[in-house]
Amino acid sequence: MKEVLTDFGVENALNVLGINEVNDGTSTGSNSFSNGEIIESYSPVDGQLIGKVKTTSKEDYEKVMQAATTAFKTWRTIPAPQRGEIVRQFGEKLREKKEALGILVSYEMGKSLQEGLGEVQEMIDICDFAVGLSRQLHGLTMHSERPGHRMYEQYHPLGVVGIISAFNFPVAVWAWNTALAWICGDVCVWKPSEKTPICGVACQNIAAEVFKANNLPEGISCLINGDYKVGEMMTKDTRVPLVSATGSTRMGKIVAQEVAARLGKSLLELGGNNAIIVTPDADIKMTVIGAVFGAVGTCGQRCTSTRRLIIHESVYDKVKEAVADAYKQLRIGNPLDENNHVGPLIDKDAVGMYQKALTQVVEEGGNIVVEGGVLIGEGYESGCYVKPAIAEAKPDYKIVQHETFAPVLYLLKYSGDVENAIEIQNNVAQGLSSAIMTNNLREAERFLSVQGSDCGIANVNIGTSGAEIGGAFGGEKETGGGRESGSDAWKIYMRRQTNTINYTTELPLAQGIKFDL
Repeated sequence: MKEVLTDFGVENALNVLGINEVNDGTSTGSNSFSNGEIIESYSPVDGQLIGKVKTTSKEDYEKVMQAATTAFKTWRTIPAPQRGEIVRQFGEKLREKKEALGILVSYEMGKSLQEGLGEVQEMIDICDFAVGLSRQLHGLTMHSERPGHRMYEQYHPLGVVGIISAFNFPVAVWAWNTALAWICGDVCVWKPSEKTPICGVACQNIAAEVFKANNLPEGISCLINGDYKVGEMMTKDTRVPLVSATGSTRMGKIVAQEVAARLGKSLLELGGNNAIIVTPDADIKMTVIGAVFGAVGTCGQRCTSTRRLIIHESVYDKVKEAVADAYKQLRIGNPLDENNHVGPLIDKDAVGMYQKALTQVVEEGGNIVVEGGVLIGEGYESGCYVKPAIAEAKPDYKIVQHETFAPVLYLLKYSGDVENAIEIQNNVAQGLSSAIMTNNLREAERFLSVQGSDCGIANVNIGTSGAEIGGAFGGEKETGGGRESGSDAWKIYMRRQTNTINYTTELPLAQGIKFDL
């Protein structure tokens, strides 16, 4: 395997994470087994083979579910603060292996090393959040209308939580779900993206260390690998009361229908077509930083990536020039070299979609401001490196209405007041993240009001990308309506129960109903 530009080294990282040449893609704790076909994981960084993972067969899946359902019976009886202690230990393991896992994330997915390390830090942060939450899984008490009665609500674990994650955040989104599900008393079955399977094996190895050290049953953390057919096993399984799925809107609609057909619950984090509104009162320097990182970070492959820049006509030319100048400073190359800003797309299919988007925007009448293109030559052997591009467009272009999962930024012009910009922003099918750049308090408050942004995330004077784990993460419309991570997102992983206790010797009925015998 080719060595990349980091002192730690990919080979060393793989050894630290327990990654072998061929890894079992099905695992229940420390027990690994697989009978399926082989998935080969090639790095978009240099095209080198990282490792191989065996897919999960139907027989393997049944073993996983048996282990998970059995483990749940033990895990749910452990007090929540003690479950929190296990999550704390998992967070400590992540701290020990942060560099190794961050390198693997960067190498297998293609995001910059800083973003890879940042993703592992998100895992650590959600563990810290979950540890505190393990002592705060609170219900409500309320007064009964009947004398001598007490009413309250409490929350119980759901059972097996199924997690389907996407390639762009190959470890963090799993941790968002898993850390909260674990402290809630649930066990987890995870199907990572078939494009980043080695990251899944690494995380499962780390979790298995913690559970084994604490003599806890296998099955609290389970891993399955494969394509959509493996995911279907979980979405159709009545033993999985909640399926949390992150990915495209197309995929989410399929999952939602399958899970709803059996009256299960789904938590969906799907597509985003995110915009930054730039008003005449915007700080241009801040706007450029927010827009450029939002558009090119993770090579435009974040669900919160900035796709549209909606600029007031009075500052349009100034902002266009400033953003275009900033693009000239971008360094594209090996993401493990921290001198570079932009790494590769995940694979050549993604490159094809990027090229198609640039062709389509021109066909619809758009104007290319910063030329795109595929990079070739030394350092670009994988064929996955592209130039971040900027195109002038109109809001009603079909390509602008679509989520382009690549570093293509569309510049849109608006006139009049901020209401017009908000209307443009909201007039897409997706509703994940949004932002406004302004020093005008009235504009900012209007953007955040009930008549403002219709997205699950609405920011003022920061970009669309880069959420903190303290707040609930998710969006509306075709983004799916799910919420993960902070705030009260834990409630989706539990079932609510209302309890009424009668401590008298009589049995009065609610609403004053008389039923005398």
